Amino acid sequence: MSVQLWTYIIVGLTFALYIFIAIKSKAGSTKEFYVAGGGVSPLANGMATAADWMSAASFISMAGIIAFSGYDGSVYLMGWTGGYVLLALLLAPYLRKFGKFTVPDFIGDRYYSQSARLVAVVCALIVSFTYVAGQMRGVGIVFSRFLEVDINTGVYIGMAIVLFYAVLGGMKGITYTQVAQYCVLIFAFMVPAFFISFQMTGNPIPQFGMGSTVDDGSGQYLLEKLNNLSTDLGFSAYTNGEKTVADVLAITLALMVGTAGLPHVIVRFFTVKRMRDARKSVGLALLFIALLYATAPAIAVFAKTNLIETVSNKPYSEMPGWFKNWENTGLIKFNDKNNDGLIQYQASKNINELEIDNDIMVLANPEIADLPAWVIALVAAGGLAAALSTAAGLLLVISTSVSNDLVKKIINPSISEKSELWTARISASFAVLIAGYFGINPPDFVAAVVALAFGLAAASLFPAIVLGIFFKRINKQGAISGMLAGISLMLFYMMKYKLGWLGEMPDKSEWWFGISPEGFGTIAMCVNFIVSIIVSYLTSKPPKEIYEMVETIRVPESIK
Repeated sequence: MSVQLWTYIIVGLTFALYIFIAIKSKAGSTKEFYVAGGGVSPLANGMATAADWMSAASFISMAGIIAFSGYDGSVYLMGWTGGYVLLALLLAPYLRKFGKFTVPDFIGDRYYSQSARLVAVVCALIVSFTYVAGQMRGVGIVFSRFLEVDINTGVYIGMAIVLFYAVLGGMKGITYTQVAQYCVLIFAFMVPAFFISFQMTGNPIPQFGMGSTVDDGSGQYLLEKLNNLSTDLGFSAYTNGEKTVADVLAITLALMVGTAGLPHVIVRFFTVKRMRDARKSVGLALLFIALLYATAPAIAVFAKTNLIETVSNKPYSEMPGWFKNWENTGLIKFNDKNNDGLIQYQASKNINELEIDNDIMVLANPEIADLPAWVIALVAAGGLAAALSTAAGLLLVISTSVSNDLVKKIINPSISEKSELWTARISASFAVLIAGYFGINPPDFVAAVVALAFGLAAASLFPAIVLGIFFKRINKQGAISGMLAGISLMLFYMMKYKLGWLGEMPDKSEWWFGISPEGFGTIAMCVNFIVSIIVSYLTSKPPKEIYEMVETIRVPESIK
């Protein structure tokens, strides 16, 4: 069977499974919609958290950015995994003890202010919409290539699917759908890795294969071979980095603390019955996440090596089918500058004739390695599972922020539970439409968009959460000022130095302190901390009951 037919079969079966789970898990109350009724098992919550966490950025884009950035791409591995550990160990137990549905809920009560709650809602919406744009883009890429539809049409299909189970089941439907999606995405990620590792090195374990000798009798190590291929084309050695130490540290820290401030991950710890279950699900999720993250560098090495050997200085007319198929999507572009019919893939912009989008590397990897059609289709289903799982979690955050934090807590406190539930569903519907727009008009490739979302979370929500737990003196004036200062600075930097919305795009040499937009969340976070503390000390102390509330949150809950 063809790749397209296999894709229709596997994607169709997985979508049917998601829809079936959504129907069976329909939410009947706000508690079921917001936190799945609070009765999810640690195993299911661990798998759902892992699926929620491993978005299109992790599945589709991360290995791609590592493939093209080499050593510099390690910032994504360090930042995202480190961030999860930071969240799980530092913040989650305290927020779980507090027992609210959302981050704005915590901020509103901790800082005894509806204004603080409103600012937190706005920040959560900005972060979530930025993040979800990357997910919808990932959905469009998969559909455009493997089902041979326009990227925009792919985004529309993804919108319809995620809208169905997110609106119908809320967190309850999303959680159990994500369990299935985790199984699909991890199987889809690992199977080709085993195949290609054995094909290239004779070792089926990708992590070992990456450091093994090439199975061609040369005795050359795979990384050594990739370094040589890269330098021959004018690129820096794959294992060498070009980013400054300051930028590496800034990006890593921004991703770490941004992770710890992401509202769609934090809410996961409210879906289990007890704190003990929350701790178990944290450990299980970390194990499930590690399977993919420990494999991504190997996939990047395999993909980059195979790509260079397949296309560099080869006749365009002899390119395999996968090249032409991806070219039709616009994610591979060839411009024969010297009209010799050969593909010049070089570091020099004047000589280079080939443009390859970072986001295709994982999806195209099985095709480049000439794996069976069912494996290629499986990867497509995995990419969709990764993108949809995170998109659903983010849409829930958006709808909850509107229905619970904005409508119920500020606009109409007397709203009935039924009306609140309908408000949440309507909010999710509008959120899908906006997310679809940003998926069709993304600011950059998937991983970069997601990195910006993490920077926004680091700049706005993280300091308010940390200070709210560990620094009793912080008051509402300080928290509000800090959040506004942090997110405003991050948005300005992002619009000027990444999106080019404020005039002509400046050169990298003009970056502040040599920090890229992906890492600037660290600077904005520091500004948030400084402003929050200074303003708090210049204004009145928080009420006595707030001091007592913070002390209560800090006391560990007994393990039953």
